[in-house]
Amino acid sequence: MNDAAAPSLRPEVISQAQALARALLDEVGRAYVGHPEIPERILVALLARGHCLLEGVPGVAKTTLIKATAAAIGGAFKRIQFTPDLLPSDITGTYVLSPRDGTFSLRRGPIFAHVVLGDEINRAPAKTQSALLEAMQERQVTIDGETHPLAEPFFVLATQNPLEQEGTYPLPEAQVDRFLLRVVVPYPTAEDEVRVLRAYSAKPPVPQPVLTLDNVLWLQSVADAVHVEDEVYAYAVALAQYTRTHPKIALGASPRASLALVLAARAVALIDGRGFTLPDDVKRVAQAVMAHRILLGAEAESEGLTPAALVEEALARVPYRRLDARDGGGLHGRAVSGR
Repeated sequence: MNDAAAPSLRPEVISQAQALARALLDEVGRAYVGHPEIPERILVALLARGHCLLEGVPGVAKTTLIKATAAAIGGAFKRIQFTPDLLPSDITGTYVLSPRDGTFSLRRGPIFAHVVLGDEINRAPAKTQSALLEAMQERQVTIDGETHPLAEPFFVLATQNPLEQEGTYPLPEAQVDRFLLRVVVPYPTAEDEVRVLRAYSAKPPVPQPVLTLDNVLWLQSVADAVHVEDEVYAYAVALAQYTRTHPKIALGASPRASLALVLAARAVALIDGRGFTLPDDVKRVAQAVMAHRILLGAEAESEGLTPAALVEEALARVPYRRLDARDGGGLHGRAVSGR
């Protein structure tokens, strides 16, 4: 089970992977009380070897959720508090001179960890935000011309305040595109908020490691082996292309977004205990994958449209061919509505 090579997806492999995924979600649920799909989205990003951006107002437990996830999978955890005066070297590290022997040694920054929390990432200017680009895409950082590989697994979880708040900077398009998923964290329901008060008015729950780093690498390899039919690939591409040709969208979802739809759909299928994807898996992650990658045109903004509304429009209008389990995972043979 500690072998990171892609396993064949026998039923026992799927069951074991689903059990590990459920154990992580259950442990995170001890510390985070809220919408259950939010921890699942974080797990989807982890299994798909991506990164996750959480957006919400202060005080809705974004940091608590991220710290609970990091604790549940073990490994090194570092937090970067983004501020307007933060420098790129504060993230990646720098070479410092040793007065004793006159040599330079690398003082590693907090990016050298398995799970990195970028807290309030949009409170720092674009130059500092861009220090994460190479790390998130290439799993390496370059310091003074020398390249250093990062740990495996490497998982960035960033929090972002709504742009309407004072002292925030919009993330550059290239930075936003490096996040596999963006998850909006709303206020909890009244019932969940009562549960929060009960849990945290006494001794707060402390999440414990329920997975090892080898478990995480193994789960990622299992997710890589989840089967995807050509029709599911075509559906992901059709959704992305719909946004590229929409008259009210200035910048649609890129091919990276199409790939992200498929990778996230594989992870959803695995969490659900399946070794194959369905078009509905793509639908479940479409908002989290696509909305933050869409830039609206002036007409859409004047009409009060949002990227989320246009993703819903794409899901409603783009057809797909449904996979039918009665045919052994083959095609049902007819196009149906994306809804």
